[in-house]
Amino acid sequence: MGQSAENKARAERNRSNQSKLFVPEPQFRPGDTPDYSHISIPTNHSPSRPDPLCDAHDTVEHALKLIRVLRFNGEADGDWKPDLSADQLREGLRHMMRTRAMDERMFTMQRQGKMSFYMKSTGEEAVSVGHAMALRDEDMTFPTYRQQGILIARGASMKEMMCQVLSNSGDPLDGKSIPVLYSFKKHGFFSISGNLATQLIQGVGWAMAEAYKNTDGIASVFTGEGATAEGDFHYALNFASTYRAPCIINVVNNQWAISSFQGIAAGRGETFAARGTGYGLATLRVDGNDMLAVYAATKWAADRARQGGGATIIEHYTYRKEGHSTSDDPSKYRPENEGDVWPFGDPVERLKNHLIHIEEWTEEKHEALAEELKKEVRETFKKAEAMGSVANSTQLPDSTMFEQVYETEPDHLLRQREMFQGEID
Repeated sequence: MGQSAENKARAERNRSNQSKLFVPEPQFRPGDTPDYSHISIPTNHSPSRPDPLCDAHDTVEHALKLIRVLRFNGEADGDWKPDLSADQLREGLRHMMRTRAMDERMFTMQRQGKMSFYMKSTGEEAVSVGHAMALRDEDMTFPTYRQQGILIARGASMKEMMCQVLSNSGDPLDGKSIPVLYSFKKHGFFSISGNLATQLIQGVGWAMAEAYKNTDGIASVFTGEGATAEGDFHYALNFASTYRAPCIINVVNNQWAISSFQGIAAGRGETFAARGTGYGLATLRVDGNDMLAVYAATKWAADRARQGGGATIIEHYTYRKEGHSTSDDPSKYRPENEGDVWPFGDPVERLKNHLIHIEEWTEEKHEALAEELKKEVRETFKKAEAMGSVANSTQLPDSTMFEQVYETEPDHLLRQREMFQGEID
């Protein structure tokens, strides 16, 4: 083939390749050996901590870098290091371990047929616990189904949480919600929606209402990275920016949206936090496995919101160590040990090592606390299960299916209730 013909053929191949739809692919698939050497872990705890009322565009670098406090050797360092006492650190560790112990128990019980469904937050406990500890208890949270640590940190009844999952006679929702979609008004925990991103605009609206009423209350709303591709995410950012809503918009980037890796939602964007920059919002990107960093970033964003500085986007950079839910098999789409080699480690271990480093904890105390919490969770579940489960009877009257749907029961529902009652009599 002559040179001109060869060039023409090459150009034709290039045009053909350019016309093909590009679909992002994760770096590792089942059977691969995951290697995260491409992730740059900052040695210095940068960027620096600006004034909470700085101009939003002064946080552009904070959306691209990573806020960290805990070093892997147990030290805590940098501008973002929060002023927490040893007692507060131990409290945070206990909340995370308690959340994990409950997750382990509930997962096992689901596998035994005691409940229909469950979702664990393993590896993400620092996001919810660190966040909750930095807020006031009266601040309204709009969580997703992996922020049970907020309820644990706010002192919610574990038995009541378990009853909601079991959909039994102790469930204040009368079994009307999917398990793990908790609703705890008394703990400022808005009813979880199984459809992510819907609560973004609700949370921003709540924050706007607080500002309208001239209170210093704020709202904090969560979504996974996958749902940032939804329209509601962008509507929320637009309203938050336009009206300086006193809220925190949290994007938990745990790398996987069910079986779709984060690149599907990210596209060719640099980070999820950077999406706030275009809307004129303050932006922070934080090591989600570092409870102290999560606490510090949340405190900064909360202070900014209360003082009239408007909303902040926080991207929590973490990893979902377990499957998406009990209905998911992650071995079908990612390497088995991918979570074990995640370069930012485990949040519980990192806080434990810090407490040991400052001589406020020991391995022996840690093991004893783990056993204590395991026993507490086991005994609490027995009490919750005694009120019913799907394995035997939920002990809920069947008639509750007709209740608490309409304020005034419509005629067609009254007729259905009568037909149902006639069939069971």
